[in-house]
Amino acid sequence: MKSSIHFVLKGKSDYKDLAPVFQDVLTAALTVADQVPEEEEMTMIVQLNLGDLELNRKPEGYLRRARIRMVFPIGRKEFYFQSYNSKLVNLNKVRDRVSAILDDAGIKYSTAEDDDIRFDVPRRD
Repeated sequence: MKSSIHFVLKGKSDYKDLAPVFQDVLTAALTVADQVPEEEEMTMIVQLNLGDLELNRKPEGYLRRARIRMVFPIGRKEFYFQSYNSKLVNLNKVRDRVSAILDDAGIKYSTAEDDDIRFDVPRRD
């Protein structure tokens, strides 16, 4: 079963506010998922995303097919972590660790959970 934990930016908090803590947020989630890439790959992922965040644009996220993905949906000031197997990745731990980082940075947000994300599932009409 797929499930996700969402971080919805509130008030004046925006993508640019995530830039200083993006690497910490991503590292915290990937550590919980036991999925931290090699240093060179991690640096590349962080740099690609930081460029957009610093310009207050929606970044790419971390979409490698593995235990967990970091997604920035189009049209919403939000990011979420999605897991395909909630037995392998404790999304409650991800929520707690990421929330602590966002709180320390003064970023305003709310969290939500969703057990039926369909962004990568073909639609049946």
